[in-house]
Amino acid sequence: MKKTKWILGIGLLTVAGFFLVAADHIDAPAVQGGSSDITDFYAFQGENTNNIVFAANVMGLLSPTATADAMFDENVLIEFNIDNTGDNVEDLVIQAIPRDGKMYFFGPASPGTTGLSSAILTNNMLGSVDISAYGSAAMTNSNNGAMMFAGPRDDPFFMDFAQYSEIIAGNASGFNDPGSDTFAGTNVLSVVVEVPKSSVGGSGTINTWVETKRKQ
Repeated sequence: MKKTKWILGIGLLTVAGFFLVAADHIDAPAVQGGSSDITDFYAFQGENTNNIVFAANVMGLLSPTATADAMFDENVLIEFNIDNTGDNVEDLVIQAIPRDGKMYFFGPASPGTTGLSSAILTNNMLGSVDISAYGSAAMTNSNNGAMMFAGPRDDPFFMDFAQYSEIIAGNASGFNDPGSDTFAGTNVLSVVVEVPKSSVGGSGTINTWVETKRKQ
């Protein structure tokens, strides 16, 4: 089996039980740019309380016009990392990679290598889903106890970035009520996968983070 090496582009590390939110907007595109830029990472209990949902957003600040032409980069792997032993090293990963209008998911499974490089877990395919087009109904797919989605979404993160900048600069002591959502009217490309908790370590606390890795 041929193994392709993938090198870390940008990642957001955070620790959670079964609820998590992390975000990185505006500054990251200026640093890393392009299709590997992560804007948000969410992990939360599913509507089915036996499940956990992982959601990663990339390519932030897309205008409606830009969203219509935006595509997932086939050279960028999105990898959800799961540490269920508390040593901050991934024990399991869920991988997502786009090909020809579909998003393919692999895992949860032990990675071949940990850290900055990865190989696609081709022997642990979870399933695939058609990538939803902008302005169309969301397409989802269920397979092997998992649910999957990939496509454009309205940016879910709310932030009054201008007021935040004033606070950091010492020109204001707090946020306005009401505030102004800097990200209103912009979109992201989302990858969402829901899996049974039992497949990632049961109902206890896990550490989880997401990375994008570019093919080398």
